[in-house]
Amino acid sequence: MTDMDLSEFDCKMQSSFDVLSKEFIGLRTGRASAGLLDGIIVEVYGSKMPLSQVASVSVPEPRLLTVQVWDANNTKDVEKAISNAGLGLNPQPAGSLIRVPIPGLTEERRLELAKIASKYAEQARISVRNVRREGMESAKKSKMPEDDLRKTEEKIQKITDDWIKKIDDSLAHKEQEIKQV
Repeated sequence: MTDMDLSEFDCKMQSSFDVLSKEFIGLRTGRASAGLLDGIIVEVYGSKMPLSQVASVSVPEPRLLTVQVWDANNTKDVEKAISNAGLGLNPQPAGSLIRVPIPGLTEERRLELAKIASKYAEQARISVRNVRREGMESAKKSKMPEDDLRKTEEKIQKITDDWIKKIDDSLAHKEQEIKQV
């Protein structure tokens, strides 16, 4: 097994971290982020489409999002999708522009968001550990000499530890962000 093969496992762990980063963007912290509305699906033209395909989202102020709907006929559908997304947002339409004020967080909601962030981080850690297990099994199956096997396993463990630390750091940053707002 060569270092080249190890890069495959590093890439898979990177993917787990990328998923976590996207999930963290979707957690509302009281500060406006265009990514907050990324997961919203709007029913228009008889089919379901991501919000990004029917409107553009911008952040003109720290506590305000604006959604510019490209086809004014879809404004009600977009407003409804934002309201029903479970984000606790109250969209205010004005023609084809929808203003979405971001309310401050209650202490109860902060604790709930911290728990959700922890859950997302744990899912990412599990994913990284699964990749590590896959790498260890692959190394054992390669029938390399025992010294090389031990070195390869140590390298895989080092890559795993690095990604787990990045996940923990990202979680700590997100928890701090939740507390500050």
